[in-house]
Amino acid sequence: MEGNPMRRWSLAGQMLVLQLLVVAVTAAGGAVLALLQAHELLQEEAGATATAVAVSVAASPDVLEALGEPDPSVRLQPYAQRARAATGVDFITIMKTDGTRYTHPNEAEIGRRFLGHIEPALRGRTFTETYTGTLGASKRAVTPVMAGGQVRALVSAGITIDRISARLRDQLAWGGLIVALALGLGAAGTWLVTARLRRQTHGLGPVELGRIHEHHDAVLHTVREGLLLVGRDGTLTLCNDAARLLLGLPSDAEGRHVRELGLNLGLGMEAGLEAGMDAVPAGDEERVHLVGDRVLAVNSAASRLGTVVTVRDHTELQALTGQLDAERGFAESLRSAAHEAANRLHTVITLVELGRTEQAVALGTAELRAAQELTDRVVGAVREPVLAALLLGKSAEAAERGAELVITRDSELDDPGLDARELVTIVGNLIDNAIDAAGRVEVHLSAGEREVLIRVSDDGPGLTGTDAFEKGWTTKGDGRGLGLALVGQAVRRLGGTIGVEGSTFTVRLPKP
Repeated sequence: MEGNPMRRWSLAGQMLVLQLLVVAVTAAGGAVLALLQAHELLQEEAGATATAVAVSVAASPDVLEALGEPDPSVRLQPYAQRARAATGVDFITIMKTDGTRYTHPNEAEIGRRFLGHIEPALRGRTFTETYTGTLGASKRAVTPVMAGGQVRALVSAGITIDRISARLRDQLAWGGLIVALALGLGAAGTWLVTARLRRQTHGLGPVELGRIHEHHDAVLHTVREGLLLVGRDGTLTLCNDAARLLLGLPSDAEGRHVRELGLNLGLGMEAGLEAGMDAVPAGDEERVHLVGDRVLAVNSAASRLGTVVTVRDHTELQALTGQLDAERGFAESLRSAAHEAANRLHTVITLVELGRTEQAVALGTAELRAAQELTDRVVGAVREPVLAALLLGKSAEAAERGAELVITRDSELDDPGLDARELVTIVGNLIDNAIDAAGRVEVHLSAGEREVLIRVSDDGPGLTGTDAFEKGWTTKGDGRGLGLALVGQAVRRLGGTIGVEGSTFTVRLPKP
């Protein structure tokens, strides 16, 4: 970089110099071409003028009459001089067929031989040439004087090259003025463009801009967060690799409209996406949404270029959160059970202290029997330990919330060979949803040769015409439902199906 000072200039400065050079070269080249063309046109114009004058003189009756006199120069010399002055040519020479002059601007040259070619004219043809004669180099025309089909004499008219060059010099002055104006206008326009470019590039040079692009490209395509930039017209203008992977977008997504891409993040803001995301609630609020088999955290923020949307994969985090919730539920269930056991124990002790031993024994025996029956029924029906623990915990939680959780007597589920975390997600969320909506919940679990059947029903109002497994559906009316959506996602991951009829949810999972 030290060896090339131009590399230290800003991009705008380099563009200014290069554009000025281009304008100067273009203007100079245009001027040279224009001068060459003007010179050629002046030569052609001089030839055409000389031809017209020579032909007119040769066709004059006065010339033929004068040629019949003993001394044609007496009449022809004044005639030629008048014609020369009237037409603006530099010379008109009338000569014999052997080239001897009858007329000439310099009378001393009369009677001498014409300097130039006359052979084509002797054959009856008019022609032009550039030749150096007594008046210097000239553009001349030579034509025959015809009488009775014979060449009686020759006429030559011409314009000197010096006169043509003088006219060219006049045009050169005007051309120089035009070139100077063009350079001035070009320089002014270039300066305006450069000033705008300098503002847009913040005065950075090509090296800095290239480094910024490399850094931008490296960061954009290596970060694990998905990044989208949606213009105000709803066009996806930027999409990194992570966003394509998380949202399943095609490689040519950039430059296409969000409607064409089917971009639906379940945000309740599709209209905002189409309108450049102006309607999207932007800020620090992060929302969790389901897209395919992924749980995504989506955040949006408005900018002058449109709306920036960041997408993070929370699938694993959501799974761990669900497992943590299950463990918390187990702990809460144990706390509830311990609390209830402590209450009953205090009651039994008080009855003993009051001397009512038989009532104390009866109460303790009944509580022990009920707890043992629940445990025996759950453990006997479900041999998957994590799922059995979940059902016991949910039974205690339902009792504490004033609801009743019943495991059907025909339930029987051995180890199904399925992911225990997925089973906890499915069963736990279905039970939670049922407890929230009703007072009595019934759970049936069974396994056949090919599939596992999970059925959860309640005495609530059930569902009517709603896709319960789309994120955002909830019976509470706050638009934050995620449990049933997680259930649907877990069922799809296990390759099963789920259906709902009224207040009964039926899940069928294929055995591995």
